[in-house]
Amino acid sequence: MTQLDNQVLATGGGVIMDPDNRRNLSARGLVVYLYCTPEQQFERTYRDRNRPLLQTEDPKARLEALMAVRDPLYRESADLVVSTERRSATAVTKDIIRHMDED
Repeated sequence: MTQLDNQVLATGGGVIMDPDNRRNLSARGLVVYLYCTPEQQFERTYRDRNRPLLQTEDPKARLEALMAVRDPLYRESADLVVSTERRSATAVTKDIIRHMDED
C-alpha cells in the first residue's frame, strides 16, 4: 500500500514495530500519529471482543505495556502527532488539514 499515490493508510497498532514498515511509511508521505492515552484506549475498546491482544485478565495493563513500546516508535516516525483524546473525528481532521495547508 505504501507504493500507491494519494492514499490514506490506516495501519494497525503493531505495524510500527517493523523497521521496514517505519521506513516505508516515512518515505512515502505525511505520517500522522493519532495519539490517545492507554486509559482512553481502554474506554474505547473494553467491550470489543475482536481484539486478541486485549483478551487478557488485565487489558488496561496490556494497553499500557503496548504504549510503552510503540509510542516512541510512532513519535520517531510521525511528521505530525495529533491527540484524539476526548475529541471528535471532525476536530482531529481539522487539525490534520490545517497542518497540511501550512506546508
